[in-house]
Amino acid sequence: MITMSEDSEIKEMYLKTYRQGAEVLIAVCDFDILGKKFAEGHLCIEVSSDFFGRELASGPQVEAALGRATMANLVGCRVVEHAIRLGYVERENVLSIEGVLCAQMVRM
Repeated sequence: MITMSEDSEIKEMYLKTYRQGAEVLIAVCDFDILGKKFAEGHLCIEVSSDFFGRELASGPQVEAALGRATMANLVGCRVVEHAIRLGYVERENVLSIEGVLCAQMVRM
């Protein structure tokens, strides 16, 4: 597993931004799970390029996007751990589907 330092410029996540009025939703996933589907019990997630996009982003780029976001959908161990380190997600609120971490953030 690649570990990401806070100042890493390695682009290892896909990031897509959606804007609707004052709301900004970001969708971020680890690069190596794009296009895959995960299911466990009643939980299922498909990590599609239609939703998560095709633009690679680095840790600092994801951090900046999180700072602007009012909502975020995060899928993958790298991105969720990064969001936890930055204080946007609390570990006890993270789901795991087939070992893949998933989290959502809403800023109110």
